[in-house]
Amino acid sequence: MKAFVAGATGETGSRIVQELVKRQIPVRALVRDLEKAKGLLPDRVELVVGDVLQPESLAQAIGDSTVLLCATGASPSFDPTGPYKVDYEGTKNLVDVAKANNIQQFVLVTSLCVSKFFHPLNLFWLILVWKKQAEEYLQNSGLTYTIVRPGGLTNEENPQQVVMSVADSLFEGRISRTKVAQTCVEALFQPAAANKIVEVVAGPQAAEKSWEELFASVT
Repeated sequence: MKAFVAGATGETGSRIVQELVKRQIPVRALVRDLEKAKGLLPDRVELVVGDVLQPESLAQAIGDSTVLLCATGASPSFDPTGPYKVDYEGTKNLVDVAKANNIQQFVLVTSLCVSKFFHPLNLFWLILVWKKQAEEYLQNSGLTYTIVRPGGLTNEENPQQVVMSVADSLFEGRISRTKVAQTCVEALFQPAAANKIVEVVAGPQAAEKSWEELFASVT
């Protein structure tokens, strides 16, 4: 296994890279700023310069990777096309290059509530709408996929257990970025994660379950 990570220098993406390194999985990290990436990511990670909005850069960057994890996302800005470009067009470009390179599994991080049009987050240039469009493009691609929809993201570590549920069943809750990263990496090893949308939050009252049990519980 060799993992290609898009959004590798972001808050969630960098944690995905760290989890992959912990599991001794070789990583190619797609970055736009090489110097920034060198300061953020572990030394053993292979850094490749490219941009999800430049498909020609992706074809070379993906190299001999066998799985792809995408944690890209538009940054809040005054550009009304940001979410359309990054969350939809960028993901679409990654899906296309994954298909062309016979990627074995595509793990995509989106968000809870992507199916709710009247959600406050859509005031940010319809960001949830474009994330949902990206999900559907991946689902229709023929690739083996796992779509991870986390609740509100936090940087704090805590001992709370992961709660995993089917699409459009969780509408509130929070989860640490590290647990989201663990969910993404575990999806590569759990056969029950294939071709599923999983929604994840964390809760102090949640029963402790293995990753195998969590993914198997989503049907």
